[in-house]
Amino acid sequence: LCTGYTPCFRREAGSYGAHVRGLNRLHQFDKVEIVRIEHPEKSYDALEGMVEHVKNIMRELKLPYRILRLCGGDMSFASALTYDFEVFSTAQDRWLEISSVSNFETFQANRLKLRFKGKDGKTQLAHTLNGSSLALPRVMAGILENYQTPEGIVIPEVLRPYTGFDIIN
Repeated sequence: LCTGYTPCFRREAGSYGAHVRGLNRLHQFDKVEIVRIEHPEKSYDALEGMVEHVKNIMRELKLPYRILRLCGGDMSFASALTYDFEVFSTAQDRWLEISSVSNFETFQANRLKLRFKGKDGKTQLAHTLNGSSLALPRVMAGILENYQTPEGIVIPEVLRPYTGFDIIN
């Protein structure tokens, strides 16, 4: 398991207007990627583990979310199987992607020449998996929308040890 932290830049051609502004559609953002290199026999178990990890984060935050198993036309060219996580935006009345986990099987490994010798001594390609951590601006927007009360924004219980307070007035 490896992680990488990078600044990302996105340019949406032809996208102008209110729906591309604010926390939900940043053109510059930071991202943490999770990369796994797995034995082909274990890669789909590893993918399910990555899905469970993101599920647990969403459960702890108590945000409304759903998981989509993407069909072939919606996946990247390299992916064999992709799951997208979406959080519901009450302000926009629609679901917004906050995470994605994929199994690329041997696609990336082939280009990297990422191989290992099996028990039989034959060279095989490893499987690679990729997961984006939660899109933090969208998670923040979800917290602001879903934890709003007349008294202020309630901090999710799981985050209180890190903030040191319970509510934003």
